[in-house]
Amino acid sequence: MALFRARNYDIEPLFHATDKPRAKIGVLLANLGTPDEPTTPALRRYLAEFLSDPRVIEVPRLLWWFILHGVILRVRPRKSATAYRSVWTSEGSPLLAISKQQQIAIQQQLGDGYSVKLGMRYGKPAIATALRELQHEGVRQIIVLPLYPQYASPTTGSTFDAVAAELKTWRWVPELHFINHYCDDPGYIATLSSSVREHIEREGKPQKIIFSYHGMPKRYLLAGDPYFCLCQKTTRLVQEHLGLDKNDCITSFQSRFGREEWLKPYTDVTLQQLPAEGIKDVAILSPAFSADCLETLEELAVENREAFLHAGGEKYHYIPALNDRADHIAILAEKIRSVALSTS
Repeated sequence: MALFRARNYDIEPLFHATDKPRAKIGVLLANLGTPDEPTTPALRRYLAEFLSDPRVIEVPRLLWWFILHGVILRVRPRKSATAYRSVWTSEGSPLLAISKQQQIAIQQQLGDGYSVKLGMRYGKPAIATALRELQHEGVRQIIVLPLYPQYASPTTGSTFDAVAAELKTWRWVPELHFINHYCDDPGYIATLSSSVREHIEREGKPQKIIFSYHGMPKRYLLAGDPYFCLCQKTTRLVQEHLGLDKNDCITSFQSRFGREEWLKPYTDVTLQQLPAEGIKDVAILSPAFSADCLETLEELAVENREAFLHAGGEKYHYIPALNDRADHIAILAEKIRSVALSTS
Protein backbone atom coordinates (compact mmCIF):
# COMPACT_ATOMS: atom_id res chain seq x y z
CA MET A 1 0.00 0.00 0.00
CA ALA A 2 1.40 3.37 -1.00
CA LEU A 3 2.22 5.67 1.84
CA PHE A 4 1.44 8.68 -0.29
CA ARG A 5 -1.25 9.12 -2.87
CA ALA A 6 -0.51 11.41 -5.76
CA ARG A 7 -2.86 14.31 -6.19
CA ASN A 8 -3.57 16.36 -9.24
CA TYR A 9 -3.22 20.08 -8.73
CA ASP A 10 -4.66 22.45 -11.27
CA ILE A 11 -1.90 25.06 -11.34
CA GLU A 12 -1.41 27.58 -14.12
CA PRO A 13 2.26 28.34 -14.92
CA LEU A 14 3.37 31.89 -14.35
CA PHE A 15 4.52 32.16 -17.97
CA HIS A 16 3.64 30.08 -21.00
CA ALA A 17 6.45 29.28 -23.41
CA THR A 18 4.86 31.41 -26.09
CA ASP A 19 4.21 34.38 -23.82
CA LYS A 20 6.22 37.58 -24.14
CA PRO A 21 7.81 38.77 -20.88
CA ARG A 22 5.22 40.70 -18.92
CA ALA A 23 7.60 42.84 -16.88
CA LYS A 24 9.60 45.79 -18.08
CA ILE A 25 13.31 46.03 -17.46
CA GLY A 26 13.93 48.43 -14.61
CA VAL A 27 16.68 51.02 -14.90
CA LEU A 28 18.02 53.06 -12.00
CA LEU A 29 20.04 56.14 -12.89
CA ALA A 30 21.93 57.23 -9.78
CA ASN A 31 23.82 60.40 -8.97
CA LEU A 32 25.21 62.09 -5.88
CA GLY A 33 22.34 64.35 -4.84
CA THR A 34 21.58 67.89 -3.87
CA PRO A 35 20.02 69.90 -1.03
CA ASP A 36 16.30 70.67 -1.23
CA GLU A 37 16.97 74.40 -1.34
CA PRO A 38 19.95 76.77 -1.04
CA THR A 39 19.44 77.58 2.63
CA THR A 40 21.57 76.95 5.68
CA PRO A 41 19.12 74.47 7.31
CA ALA A 42 18.75 72.51 4.05
CA LEU A 43 22.52 72.38 3.59
CA ARG A 44 22.96 71.23 7.17
CA ARG A 45 20.59 68.28 6.55
CA TYR A 46 22.23 67.42 3.25
CA LEU A 47 25.81 67.65 4.50
CA ALA A 48 24.96 65.64 7.61
CA GLU A 49 23.76 62.78 5.41
CA PHE A 50 26.57 63.09 2.87
CA LEU A 51 29.44 63.42 5.32
CA SER A 52 28.11 60.63 7.55
CA ASP A 53 28.70 58.08 4.79
CA PRO A 54 31.69 55.92 5.82
CA ARG A 55 32.59 55.50 2.15
CA VAL A 56 33.05 59.26 1.85
CA ILE A 57 34.91 59.91 5.10
CA GLU A 58 37.07 56.99 6.22
CA VAL A 59 37.73 58.11 9.77
CA PRO A 60 36.82 56.23 12.99
CA ARG A 61 33.10 56.82 13.43
CA LEU A 62 33.06 58.18 16.98
CA LEU A 63 35.88 60.64 16.32
CA TRP A 64 34.26 61.77 13.07
CA TRP A 65 30.86 62.24 14.73
CA PHE A 66 32.35 64.83 17.10
CA ILE A 67 34.22 66.61 14.28
CA LEU A 68 31.17 66.63 12.01
CA HIS A 69 28.58 67.76 14.54
CA GLY A 70 30.87 69.83 16.72
CA VAL A 71 32.67 71.79 14.01
CA ILE A 72 31.77 71.20 10.36
CA LEU A 73 27.97 71.39 10.55
CA ARG A 74 28.24 74.58 12.58
CA VAL A 75 30.28 76.39 9.91
CA ARG A 76 30.10 74.82 6.47
CA PRO A 77 26.31 74.91 5.77
CA ARG A 78 26.16 78.71 5.67
CA LYS A 79 29.12 78.95 3.28
CA SER A 80 27.76 76.16 1.08
CA ALA A 81 24.31 77.75 0.96
CA THR A 82 25.84 80.94 -0.45
CA ALA A 83 27.62 78.94 -3.15
CA TYR A 84 24.45 77.01 -4.06
CA ARG A 85 22.44 80.23 -4.35
CA SER A 86 24.86 81.43 -7.02
CA VAL A 87 23.99 78.48 -9.31
CA TRP A 88 20.36 77.80 -8.29
CA THR A 89 17.84 78.08 -11.12
CA SER A 90 14.07 78.40 -11.47
CA GLU A 91 14.06 74.59 -11.80
CA GLY A 92 16.07 74.20 -8.62
CA SER A 93 19.47 72.58 -8.34
CA PRO A 94 21.23 72.30 -11.72
CA LEU A 95 22.30 68.73 -10.95
CA LEU A 96 18.75 67.61 -10.20
CA ALA A 97 17.22 69.48 -13.13
CA ILE A 98 19.74 68.07 -15.62
CA SER A 99 19.47 64.57 -14.13
CA LYS A 100 15.70 64.66 -14.66
CA GLN A 101 16.27 65.72 -18.27
CA GLN A 102 18.65 62.78 -18.69
CA GLN A 103 16.08 60.41 -17.20
CA ILE A 104 13.35 61.57 -19.58
CA ALA A 105 15.63 61.45 -22.62
CA ILE A 106 16.99 57.97 -21.81
CA GLN A 107 13.44 56.70 -21.25
CA GLN A 108 12.51 58.00 -24.70
CA GLN A 109 15.58 56.34 -26.23
CA LEU A 110 14.91 52.96 -24.62
CA GLY A 111 11.17 52.86 -25.22
CA ASP A 112 8.27 51.14 -23.50
CA GLY A 113 10.15 47.94 -22.66
CA TYR A 114 12.07 49.79 -19.97
CA SER A 115 11.14 51.79 -16.90
CA VAL A 116 13.78 54.42 -16.08
CA LYS A 117 13.91 55.94 -12.60
CA LEU A 118 16.22 58.50 -11.01
CA GLY A 119 17.65 58.11 -7.53
CA MET A 120 20.07 60.29 -5.58
CA ARG A 121 22.51 58.88 -3.05
CA TYR A 122 21.81 61.81 -0.72
CA GLY A 123 18.69 63.96 -0.65
CA LYS A 124 15.68 63.47 -2.89
CA PRO A 125 14.58 61.52 -4.85
CA ALA A 126 16.26 58.80 -2.82
CA ILE A 127 17.63 55.62 -4.35
CA ALA A 128 15.34 53.58 -2.09
CA THR A 129 12.29 55.48 -3.35
CA ALA A 130 13.24 54.87 -6.98
CA LEU A 131 13.77 51.16 -6.35
CA ARG A 132 10.39 50.85 -4.63
CA GLU A 133 8.74 52.43 -7.66
CA LEU A 134 10.33 49.73 -9.82
CA GLN A 135 9.22 47.07 -7.33
CA HIS A 136 5.66 48.39 -7.50
CA GLU A 137 5.80 48.08 -11.29
CA GLY A 138 6.75 44.42 -10.94
CA VAL A 139 10.13 44.50 -12.66
CA ARG A 140 12.17 41.30 -12.41
CA GLN A 141 15.41 42.75 -13.73
CA ILE A 142 17.10 45.98 -12.66
CA ILE A 143 20.08 47.64 -14.31
CA VAL A 144 21.82 50.18 -12.08
CA LEU A 145 23.82 52.89 -13.84
CA PRO A 146 25.63 55.25 -11.46
CA LEU A 147 26.28 58.37 -13.53
CA TYR A 148 29.95 58.48 -12.57
CA PRO A 149 32.09 57.57 -15.60
CA GLN A 150 35.04 56.59 -13.38
CA TYR A 151 34.53 54.14 -10.51
CA ALA A 152 35.35 55.44 -7.04
CA SER A 153 34.50 53.92 -3.69
CA PRO A 154 32.95 57.16 -2.28
CA THR A 155 30.60 57.51 -5.27
CA THR A 156 29.98 54.30 -7.22
CA GLY A 157 30.75 52.08 -4.24
CA SER A 158 28.42 54.08 -2.04
CA THR A 159 25.68 53.78 -4.65
CA PHE A 160 25.99 50.00 -4.47
CA ASP A 161 25.69 50.19 -0.67
CA ALA A 162 22.43 52.14 -0.96
CA VAL A 163 21.01 49.72 -3.53
CA ALA A 164 21.97 46.72 -1.39
CA ALA A 165 20.52 48.31 1.75
CA GLU A 166 17.13 48.63 0.06
CA LEU A 167 17.13 45.27 -1.72
CA LYS A 168 17.96 43.35 1.44
CA THR A 169 14.49 44.28 2.73
CA TRP A 170 12.77 42.69 -0.30
CA ARG A 171 11.38 39.17 -0.21
CA TRP A 172 11.89 38.69 -3.96
CA VAL A 173 15.16 40.24 -5.05
CA PRO A 174 15.21 40.83 -8.81
CA GLU A 175 18.03 39.99 -11.19
CA LEU A 176 20.51 42.83 -10.71
CA HIS A 177 23.13 44.29 -13.04
CA PHE A 178 25.43 47.01 -11.73
CA ILE A 179 27.49 49.07 -14.18
CA ASN A 180 30.48 50.20 -12.14
CA HIS A 181 32.18 52.44 -14.73
CA TYR A 182 32.03 53.43 -18.39
CA CYS A 183 34.90 55.89 -18.84
CA ASP A 184 36.65 53.63 -21.36
CA ASP A 185 33.52 52.92 -23.40
CA PRO A 186 34.33 53.92 -27.02
CA GLY A 187 31.03 55.77 -27.38
CA TYR A 188 31.64 57.76 -24.22
CA ILE A 189 35.17 58.69 -25.30
CA ALA A 190 33.88 59.74 -28.74
CA THR A 191 31.18 61.92 -27.16
CA LEU A 192 33.55 63.54 -24.66
CA SER A 193 36.03 64.14 -27.47
CA SER A 194 33.32 65.76 -29.58
CA SER A 195 32.59 68.27 -26.83
CA VAL A 196 36.28 69.23 -26.71
CA ARG A 197 36.57 69.36 -30.51
CA GLU A 198 33.51 71.60 -30.78
CA HIS A 199 35.03 74.00 -28.27
CA ILE A 200 38.32 74.14 -30.19
CA GLU A 201 36.49 74.79 -33.46
CA ARG A 202 34.53 77.61 -31.82
CA GLU A 203 37.17 79.27 -29.63
CA GLY A 204 40.46 78.10 -31.10
CA LYS A 205 42.96 75.67 -29.61
CA PRO A 206 44.13 76.76 -26.14
CA GLN A 207 47.68 76.36 -24.90
CA LYS A 208 46.51 73.74 -22.42
CA ILE A 209 43.39 71.63 -22.00
CA ILE A 210 42.88 70.80 -18.33
CA PHE A 211 40.97 67.66 -17.38
CA SER A 212 39.89 68.39 -13.82
CA TYR A 213 38.45 65.47 -11.84
CA HIS A 214 36.92 65.50 -8.39
CA GLY A 215 39.63 64.72 -5.88
CA MET A 216 39.89 62.18 -3.09
CA PRO A 217 42.39 61.55 -0.28
CA LYS A 218 45.62 59.99 -1.56
CA ARG A 219 45.32 57.19 0.99
CA TYR A 220 42.21 55.92 -0.83
CA LEU A 221 44.39 55.35 -3.90
CA LEU A 222 47.04 53.63 -1.78
CA ALA A 223 44.31 51.40 -0.33
CA GLY A 224 43.45 50.17 -3.83
CA ASP A 225 40.81 52.53 -5.21
CA PRO A 226 41.14 52.56 -9.05
CA TYR A 227 39.73 56.07 -9.48
CA PHE A 228 43.06 57.85 -10.07
CA CYS A 229 44.05 55.35 -12.76
CA LEU A 230 40.64 55.59 -14.46
CA CYS A 231 40.92 59.39 -14.55
CA GLN A 232 44.34 59.17 -16.15
CA LYS A 233 42.97 56.65 -18.64
CA THR A 234 40.06 58.93 -19.56
CA THR A 235 42.38 61.83 -20.34
CA ARG A 236 44.69 59.60 -22.38
CA LEU A 237 41.86 58.10 -24.45
CA VAL A 238 40.41 61.53 -25.30
CA GLN A 239 43.86 62.85 -26.12
CA GLU A 240 44.45 59.90 -28.48
CA HIS A 241 40.99 60.22 -30.02
CA LEU A 242 41.60 63.88 -30.84
CA GLY A 243 45.19 63.37 -31.94
CA LEU A 244 46.52 65.75 -29.31
CA ASP A 245 50.07 65.74 -28.03
CA LYS A 246 50.39 64.60 -24.42
CA ASN A 247 51.86 68.02 -23.56
CA ASP A 248 48.60 69.65 -24.70
CA CYS A 249 46.70 68.17 -21.74
CA ILE A 250 46.91 68.27 -17.95
CA THR A 251 45.09 65.95 -15.56
CA SER A 252 44.33 67.57 -12.20
CA PHE A 253 42.06 67.14 -9.18
CA GLN A 254 39.69 69.61 -7.54
CA SER A 255 37.38 70.07 -4.54
CA ARG A 256 39.72 68.84 -1.82
CA PHE A 257 38.37 68.90 1.71
CA GLY A 258 40.29 68.93 4.98
CA ARG A 259 44.01 69.07 5.67
CA GLU A 260 45.32 65.69 4.52
CA GLU A 261 47.01 65.12 1.18
CA TRP A 262 44.66 64.46 -1.74
CA LEU A 263 45.30 63.33 -5.30
CA LYS A 264 47.64 65.70 -7.12
CA PRO A 265 48.17 67.94 -8.95
CA TYR A 266 45.51 70.19 -7.45
CA THR A 267 43.45 72.10 -10.02
CA ASP A 268 43.44 75.45 -8.23
CA VAL A 269 47.19 75.39 -7.54
CA THR A 270 47.91 74.38 -11.14
CA LEU A 271 45.85 77.25 -12.52
CA GLN A 272 47.63 79.76 -10.31
CA GLN A 273 51.05 78.48 -11.47
CA LEU A 274 50.45 78.28 -15.22
CA PRO A 275 50.59 82.02 -16.09
CA ALA A 276 54.09 82.28 -14.60
CA GLU A 277 55.10 79.45 -16.96
CA GLY A 278 53.79 81.37 -19.97
CA ILE A 279 50.50 79.47 -20.20
CA LYS A 280 47.81 82.16 -20.37
CA ASP A 281 45.12 80.48 -22.50
CA VAL A 282 43.39 77.39 -21.11
CA ALA A 283 40.22 75.38 -21.52
CA ILE A 284 39.00 73.22 -18.66
CA LEU A 285 36.49 70.38 -18.38
CA SER A 286 35.55 67.89 -15.69
CA PRO A 287 34.88 64.40 -17.10
CA ALA A 288 34.08 63.09 -13.61
CA PHE A 289 30.68 64.82 -13.76
CA SER A 290 27.96 63.62 -16.13
CA ALA A 291 25.89 66.72 -15.32
CA ASP A 292 26.85 70.25 -14.40
CA CYS A 293 26.62 70.99 -10.69
CA LEU A 294 28.07 73.22 -7.98
CA GLU A 295 31.59 71.87 -8.49
CA THR A 296 31.57 72.76 -12.18
CA LEU A 297 29.35 75.84 -12.42
CA GLU A 298 30.73 77.63 -9.36
CA GLU A 299 34.12 76.12 -8.57
CA LEU A 300 35.45 75.63 -12.11
CA ALA A 301 33.52 78.17 -14.18
CA VAL A 302 33.73 81.05 -11.68
CA GLU A 303 36.08 80.56 -8.73
CA ASN A 304 38.99 78.96 -10.59
CA ARG A 305 38.55 81.31 -13.54
CA GLU A 306 39.02 84.29 -11.23
CA ALA A 307 42.11 82.68 -9.69
CA PHE A 308 43.66 82.03 -13.12
CA LEU A 309 43.02 85.55 -14.40
CA HIS A 310 44.23 87.09 -11.15
CA ALA A 311 47.49 85.13 -11.52
CA GLY A 312 48.06 86.65 -14.96
CA GLY A 313 46.05 84.37 -17.23
CA GLU A 314 44.24 85.92 -20.18
CA LYS A 315 41.78 83.38 -21.62
CA TYR A 316 39.87 80.81 -19.60
CA HIS A 317 37.03 78.71 -20.96
CA TYR A 318 34.94 76.11 -19.16
CA ILE A 319 33.71 73.25 -21.38
CA PRO A 320 30.31 72.13 -20.00
CA ALA A 321 29.55 68.61 -18.81
CA LEU A 322 27.88 66.30 -21.32
CA ASN A 323 24.51 66.83 -19.60
CA ASP A 324 21.61 65.90 -21.92
CA ARG A 325 23.48 66.20 -25.22
CA ALA A 326 21.88 63.87 -27.76
CA ASP A 327 25.09 61.88 -28.27
CA HIS A 328 25.57 61.52 -24.51
CA ILE A 329 22.02 60.25 -24.04
CA ALA A 330 22.50 57.85 -26.95
CA ILE A 331 25.62 56.23 -25.50
CA LEU A 332 24.08 55.89 -22.02
CA ALA A 333 20.97 54.27 -23.51
CA GLU A 334 23.13 51.95 -25.61
CA LYS A 335 25.14 50.96 -22.53
CA ILE A 336 21.93 50.00 -20.75
CA ARG A 337 20.55 48.21 -23.80
CA SER A 338 23.74 46.20 -24.29
CA VAL A 339 23.63 44.98 -20.68
CA ALA A 340 19.98 43.99 -21.07
CA LEU A 341 20.66 42.09 -24.30
CA SER A 342 23.71 40.32 -22.89
CA THR A 343 21.62 38.84 -20.10
CA SER A 344 18.45 38.01 -22.05
